Amino acid sequence: MTATTGTRATPTDPTRGRLRPLGLGDVRIVDGFWATRQQVNASASLAHIEGWMDREGWIANFDLAAAHELPAGRKGREFSDSEVYKLLEAMAWEIGRSDDPDLERRFGALVARVGAAQEPDGYLNTQFGRPGQLPRWSDLEWGHELYCFGHLFQAAVARARTRPGADDRLLEIACRAADLVCEVFADEGICGHPEIEVAMVELARVAGEPRYLAQAALFVERRGQGTLADIEWGRAYYQDDLPVRKAEVLRGHAVRAGYLSAGAVDVAVELGDDELLQALVTQWTNTVARRTYLTGGQGSHHQNEAFGDDWVLPPDRAYSETCAAVGSVMFSWRLLLALGGAQYADLIERTLYNVVATSPSHEGTAFYYANTLHQRRPGAVPRQDEPSPRASSSLRAPWFAVSCCPPNVARTLASLAAYVATVDDDGLQLHQYAAAQIRTSLPDGRRVALDIETRYPRDGVVRVVIRETSGEPWTLTLRVPAWAESAVLIEQPAEGAASTTSVPTGEVTVTRAFQPGDVIELQLPLEPRFTAADPRIDAVRGCTAVERGPEVLCLESVDLAAALDGHQENGHLDDHHRDDGRRDDVALAAIDTQVAPREVDGRVVVRVRIEPASGRATWPYGSPATGTAPEPAADWLDVALIPYHDWANRGPSTMRVWLPRCS
Repeated sequence: MTATTGTRATPTDPTRGRLRPLGLGDVRIVDGFWATRQQVNASASLAHIEGWMDREGWIANFDLAAAHELPAGRKGREFSDSEVYKLLEAMAWEIGRSDDPDLERRFGALVARVGAAQEPDGYLNTQFGRPGQLPRWSDLEWGHELYCFGHLFQAAVARARTRPGADDRLLEIACRAADLVCEVFADEGICGHPEIEVAMVELARVAGEPRYLAQAALFVERRGQGTLADIEWGRAYYQDDLPVRKAEVLRGHAVRAGYLSAGAVDVAVELGDDELLQALVTQWTNTVARRTYLTGGQGSHHQNEAFGDDWVLPPDRAYSETCAAVGSVMFSWRLLLALGGAQYADLIERTLYNVVATSPSHEGTAFYYANTLHQRRPGAVPRQDEPSPRASSSLRAPWFAVSCCPPNVARTLASLAAYVATVDDDGLQLHQYAAAQIRTSLPDGRRVALDIETRYPRDGVVRVVIRETSGEPWTLTLRVPAWAESAVLIEQPAEGAASTTSVPTGEVTVTRAFQPGDVIELQLPLEPRFTAADPRIDAVRGCTAVERGPEVLCLESVDLAAALDGHQENGHLDDHHRDDGRRDDVALAAIDTQVAPREVDGRVVVRVRIEPASGRATWPYGSPATGTAPEPAADWLDVALIPYHDWANRGPSTMRVWLPRCS
């Protein structure tokens, strides 16, 4: 592996690996899909999250701790401290992105309140350790103390990398807590919720403290030794059933699995442990092949927020927690940095567009915790003045009793520029496409500046314009997504004729002595396409989904009703298809896969047939049909689909991603 040095404003900065990440100081997203979401995150979501944490008393818990007034008055779950730390991390990345002075002021004030609660030996938690509370470390299965420390450490890392030398003491606070962890857990113990593993490796990188890396490695190696108490869902729930090296697929609680895997990759990379790294590659590969939804979502069990068995991916019962998507991105990104490989960036893209971007409302002030792929009944508008149950998926809620997902989305969006590009000894690689400016240096010190001009994913054209270069040869690598089977690369030198080449999926490279004004244009096909599932996924056998570029599309009842209204006005519906009280129920729509999806006025349109809804109570089983006459044309209608991440922004609705195929 190639050794790297220096500190960059990026969530992960390994000292070794195939690729070196570029941070917020190197990459700036300036326009388009993700720029809009970053702006909404900055202008609305951060203040919204901070306001709810203040309102719910989660921030005030630190004031009570500093005043020695706990446990009386403490609010929130045992892990509420961690949400405050995730907010701090999101703030730190946003300050690094936008240099917002008001956010800087609020950040400093919040750090001061948190720091005032730290005890002389470094311990910092508002739920444990005081008279009237459970003793420290007395509930490792469920107490989340180390988990909370992990998010504290990640907040400190974000601050140290975006504002090196800041005088707010957050890095000092984190290191004091980490020193205590190394002392207490030198010989035994792990946390029921993995997270500290990934955080301690990153803190080791920032602080230059090898003890933190060694402790993270101990936590990874202890996992799967039966250290934690058995529970009703089994030790697999918190990945304590099998050693990380022996597991072949992710299992148990999906968020825990993602965080643990990300931390284990970090440990493997820093220690040069190829056996551990290969085990994690196997787990990633098998999980993607057997236990991941079309959206990139992971976790099909509501009961324990966990992975199901292979091929158990019911769309209407999808849990697909937003935080699990963040964990998946963290895991994939670390494997990409360690080994290279377009497949990791493909999954990151899929997950970002179809889970992370789905969680927040367009206004950035309401969120999904779980992300179903089939909403059977119209949702109810949640109360705006009180937290909602965490897994409610009928409509986005302003806050949850367990609100891990809103600050997780916020920290991901604020740091998103750090997932766009990397460099290595050969040149620069683009992994995610957004209108962006990149100003950086290659490992040998040569300056490179380029602009990415694109309207992706609305448009499939990605133009890379070279603005500055040394004149010596280097390699530009662009990812060609697995769905882009007829992509085209156009090389347009500043002087001379252009050349056009068809390129395969995976990666395409251009090596030359670039000149300012050179343009490399990648044209990705964005024609909407049908997608079928592996037949072993029982829940969607006989169904078809529609995708366009990286976006999964869905049918929402709002659009089905509009199509039916237009069809009925033209006199095209039979009596049994007229308004029967369920005419806009997406459960009644069957898709005609003989007619390709197409774009009409900027929207993807498919042909569907509405199956008549019977009002009779009757036995639902019988002999299979042996052949039926084709339905008359009047029974067909064209209906618009929308990107899945946009669903439920127009009020209560039903929705589905997988549509039954017409017989």
